[in-house]
Amino acid sequence: MQRYFIYLAYDGTNYHGWQIQPNGISVQECLMNALSTFLRREIEVVGAGRTDAGVHASLMVAHFDYDEPLDTESVADKLNRLLPPDISVYRVCRVRPEAHARFDATARTYKYYVTTAKYPFNRQYRCRVYSPLDYERMNEAAKVLFEYTDFTSFSKLHTDVKTNICHITHAEWTREEDATWVFTIRADRFLRNMVRAIVGTLIEVGRGKLSIEGFRRIIEQKDRCKAGTSAPGQALFLVNVEYPDTIFLSPIHL
Repeated sequence: MQRYFIYLAYDGTNYHGWQIQPNGISVQECLMNALSTFLRREIEVVGAGRTDAGVHASLMVAHFDYDEPLDTESVADKLNRLLPPDISVYRVCRVRPEAHARFDATARTYKYYVTTAKYPFNRQYRCRVYSPLDYERMNEAAKVLFEYTDFTSFSKLHTDVKTNICHITHAEWTREEDATWVFTIRADRFLRNMVRAIVGTLIEVGRGKLSIEGFRRIIEQKDRCKAGTSAPGQALFLVNVEYPDTIFLSPIHL
């Protein structure tokens, strides 16, 4: 049995997230259907993580198994013909049989976009705020994240994870355009709803409603009810998933 990684992107607007849901269409379901149609058998797909309803990915990784050699370039081309316009496969590559898209990932990076501008073509990809935020103050608060590893306060309640420990290696707001700021955060793993909860709480700091010490206390209290409201999903993008080179059997070039 040979294992393959699929590198793909999707606009999450019309999906109930990555994971298969009983009450709505998901990206995982679309990808599995396309693979099963092309390979003429039921194919299971495992993703590097879950993205919530409306959340996008400019780079997601998933794996599947197949018992015959595949022309990876042909697979990518055929999948793109079968998939809807809002899901695109970059490439397919061979990996070691034990490689796992979720458990072998060493880091993931998300970006969250905030703007004060009303621009019709960005409404599905930006979170609009109606007054300027203090991004310098928000960056001071973001630095506090590096001092902690337990992010229970920013996790969706009643999830099936065994630990809320994450190691954040980057967290920073930068200006991208006159009216747009982007929050980039990188960690070895993320909890359900974690990035949106952090962003929503940092926005409270930027509005002057929460002090930096208050932000610290929220982390230390390990209580989701103490943190801010989760920021809307449509402005969040998964932008990278990293793996050790040793799991690949062919070079990966995106």
